[in-house]
Amino acid sequence: MSNDFKIKLGKLLNHWIEHNREHSREFSEWAQKASQHGEKTASREMLRAAGEMERASTSLSQALASLEKGEP
Repeated sequence: MSNDFKIKLGKLLNHWIEHNREHSREFSEWAQKASQHGEKTASREMLRAAGEMERASTSLSQALASLEKGEP
């Protein structure tokens, strides 16, 4: 893998990780608001989506770690 590609991929992974975490936080905040307004099902699904975003961030973090270690 070329060094330029590795640098770009690392930057993209970092960006996606942070972007997902921001969305997860926002989903959780709005889920709480939805719950307070009686929207229990919507709130539950939003919290589920927040968890899925966190799992995606974990996978992306693992990808970044393998890239930084030079694993094929």
